[in-house]
Order: sequence, then C-alpha cells, then structure tokens
Amino acid sequence: MGDHVRDASRPDFLSKPSLRGDQVLLRPVTVDDVPALMPMFLDAEASRLTGSHDDGVPDEGRIRTWYDSRREQDDRLDLAVVEPASGNVVGEVVLNEWDPDNESCSFRICLVPGTYGSGLGTEATRLIVGYGFEELGLHRISLEVYAFNPRARRAYEKVGFVAEGVLRDALLWEGERVDATVMSILAPEWFQHGGRPENTGHASV
Repeated sequence: MGDHVRDASRPDFLSKPSLRGDQVLLRPVTVDDVPALMPMFLDAEASRLTGSHDDGVPDEGRIRTWYDSRREQDDRLDLAVVEPASGNVVGEVVLNEWDPDNESCSFRICLVPGTYGSGLGTEATRLIVGYGFEELGLHRISLEVYAFNPRARRAYEKVGFVAEGVLRDALLWEGERVDATVMSILAPEWFQHGGRPENTGHASV
C-alpha cells in the first residue's frame, strides 16, 4: 500500500475519481443518474434502513438540483455505484461531514431496491474507503448503523469497520426506539489489512 504518512494539506475533494473493482465501478454522480437513483427515495425499506423519516413524496426537481451540484463540492465526495456488466447505476457512496482539524469523514452508502446482499455494497465501500485513506489522506472514517440492519453491519465489518459504542434509542421509527452502533476504521488499520481484515487473522467482531 505504500507509505501512508501524509502532510496536513487539504484533501482534494474537487477531484472526482472513477474507481473500478471486480463487481462495481464508482464514478462521479451526475444529474443524469437521478432516474436510476429515484427508487432509493421512493422505497419504504430504504427509508427505514437509513432512518429517513418520510416527509411525503420526494421532490424530483430538488433531488436533481442536489445531484447537479455534486461536482462542485470541495468538502465531500459523492460517487455513483455502477454495475459494469449492465452499465446500470445501482446506488451511491458518500464521504461527507469532513472534519479538517481531525482529518476525518463520515461515510454512507445507499443502494436501489433489489441489489441488497449481492456483494456490491461491500466492494463499493472498500473502494471509497481505500480512496479516502490512500488519496485523501484521511485518518478516520466513521458511520452509524441501526440495530435492525445487521446485514449492513456485517458488510462494514468485512471492510474493517470496528464497533465503538451504541447510541441508545437514537431513532424513533414507527413508535419503536432503535439503537445505532457507531463504527469506524482508522488509517493504520486500513494500511495493515487493505479492507480485508479476515486475511490478517484480526477480523472485526
């Protein structure tokens, strides 16, 4: 992986990369991807897994404006998840909430319905996390995952995210209070296992 010690210069979020894996291609998301991504905003299960409270029918115009501005963002990275065999856009991955003082970002991923459990999310996560550490020089990438989403937690663990603690009753969803687990991965961990902790004998638990 090379030397991961970097200077404290500002990460180059304006450069929007294309990252290719065995199963997925990550590339800059554009307004033209909105029709393919709309099922994420319309799907009740996707809303539940991300804890997005329904505020009515999504406004496609506002969504298009949002995605049309992603290429100009200099403090976050939004990439489309593409299935190379079909060319279909099947989701998005995001590094956001950049904390320059602590060289850290938050991470989130969302896939369109019908693509869960295929391994696409795990590889997409591995690709963007690797870019965050190797190219952006981040030290810490973190996320939150709800207790009713064990499948996502297993995917994050496969990439090397480690559970740090529990935010109790963090979400109120249809009358039920749900815990969220805070997970993170650090640069030294990434450069030890390259997003495959099971190969080092130190898999997350």
